[in-house]
Amino acid sequence: MAWLQISLISDPDNLERVEEALTEAGALAITLMHPDGKPFLIEESRRLNPGNGPEESPPLLKGGKGGLSPRIRITGLFASGLDIDSVVRHLMSALKTDSLPGLEVESLEDRNWALAWMDHFRPMPFGKRLWVCPEGYDFPDPYAVNIVMNPGQAFGTGTHPTTALCLEWLEGVGLEDLDVIDYGCGSGILAIAAARLGARHVWAVDDDPQALLTAQENVRRNGVDAAVSILPPESLGGVQADVIVANILARPLIVLAPRFAGLLHPNGRVVLSGILQEQADEVAQAYGAWFHMEPPVTRDPWVRIEGNSTPDHTET
Repeated sequence: MAWLQISLISDPDNLERVEEALTEAGALAITLMHPDGKPFLIEESRRLNPGNGPEESPPLLKGGKGGLSPRIRITGLFASGLDIDSVVRHLMSALKTDSLPGLEVESLEDRNWALAWMDHFRPMPFGKRLWVCPEGYDFPDPYAVNIVMNPGQAFGTGTHPTTALCLEWLEGVGLEDLDVIDYGCGSGILAIAAARLGARHVWAVDDDPQALLTAQENVRRNGVDAAVSILPPESLGGVQADVIVANILARPLIVLAPRFAGLLHPNGRVVLSGILQEQADEVAQAYGAWFHMEPPVTRDPWVRIEGNSTPDHTET
C-alpha cells in the first residue's frame, strides 16, 4: 500500500488549527518539522505547551512569538487513493485562506509509518509526577507515575495541548477511591493515567471500534486491566462516577451535557477539553443547568473547562 504525505508551513499561532484541519481531512498521523527538514522534537513542543516541563527548561526554538520559530512545517500522512484537490479545498476552507504556504504533496513507499513517527516521539512530563513514554525508552524517573504509549490509529499520545490539559488536571487532583469515566477515550491515555494515579475504577468509552481496540491494547500494556473497563457509550447502563473527563470537540460536548449530568454522583466533577477559546462560553452555558462551571484554563488556542455538579443535577 502506498501513502500520501501532504505538508504546509504554519506559524505557531495557527499550528493547532492546521493540525485540526488535517485531522478532519483524514490524516492518519501528523508530524512537525522545521522548514529545513530537521525534526521538531517533542521536547521542543514544550514551547507550544508551556507548563509541562521543568521551569528551568530553556527555549529550544529561537525567534518568533514566545521564543518559537516563526515557521513550522506540519505534515499529514494519508492513505493512498484520496482526492488531493478535495483535501486542499477542505484545508483552505477550514483555515479561511486562499493559499496554503509551502504546500507539498508526496507519494511514499509502503512502511509502518506509525513506527517511523516514533523516531520523533520522546518521553514527556505532565505536572510533577506523571510521564508518558514511548515503548522502548527508559523511564526518565523510574519512581514517577509512568505510562507507556505508542502512536497508532486512535487519538491521544499527550502531544496535543488538549490531551496535555487533561493529563495535567488528572495529575493535580486526588483520584484515590474515585470512579472515573473517560468519555471519547481514543487511545485510552486519560483512562490509563486515571487508573495509574489511583482511581478506584475507570470506564473508557468510545463509539469508534478501532479506538476501543487501541485502548484495550494500551490498557494491557500498562497493566491496568483490572481497573479499566473499555466499552461503547450504549453499554454504560446505570454507571455513575465521581469524575467525567472528555477530550473531544465542542459540538458533541454541548449535546452530551445532560447525559454527563446523569452519569455523575452528587458533587461530581466534569472536565472538558477539545474546545477552542472562542467556543468556551457556549460550552460553559450548555452545562450551566447542571454544573457550576469554573473559568477556563487556556493553552492558546485551546481551553479546558471544569464544573462541579449541583445538588439537583440529574439528567433531564
